[in-house]
Amino acid sequence: MILKSQVEWALHCCAILAGLPEGRYLSTKALAEFHGLPKEYLSKALQSLSQAGLVHTTLGPSGGYRLARPPAELTFLEIIEAVEGRAPTFVCTNIRANNPCRPQGYCESGPCAVARIMGEADEAWRAKLRSVRLSDLVASLSQEIPAELWRSSFEWVLDRAG
Repeated sequence: MILKSQVEWALHCCAILAGLPEGRYLSTKALAEFHGLPKEYLSKALQSLSQAGLVHTTLGPSGGYRLARPPAELTFLEIIEAVEGRAPTFVCTNIRANNPCRPQGYCESGPCAVARIMGEADEAWRAKLRSVRLSDLVASLSQEIPAELWRSSFEWVLDRAG
């Protein structure tokens, strides 16, 4: 399974937005500059987050984006589904019905083993992503990123937040 690059962008942007003080917004331009991404393409990912109600947006010189809920209330799955949609990762087309050895009138009931296993894998993947909160990501990043880089990045973001 290959997810759109916008999923990565959305997750990273949400991690940055998680650090904004109450009432502050960060522009698409600043988020694009911080991550070295084309503003026009990043804008689509941010619009998906807005349409899903995961971020608030405001217009004007101090406009931009901020999280709609606290980071502890946002899951990876919500962010991914905002960008990718909620469709299952596997769609069974029931090719077993094309078996030339199948007796006429034979009808399989229920999904085949392939569809069941893929469905279970999809649910396991979603369960894992549902269990990881944006606040978990922020906690991991704060431990993994060197303190000076963490501080300077936060200052850079705050200098550009409206």
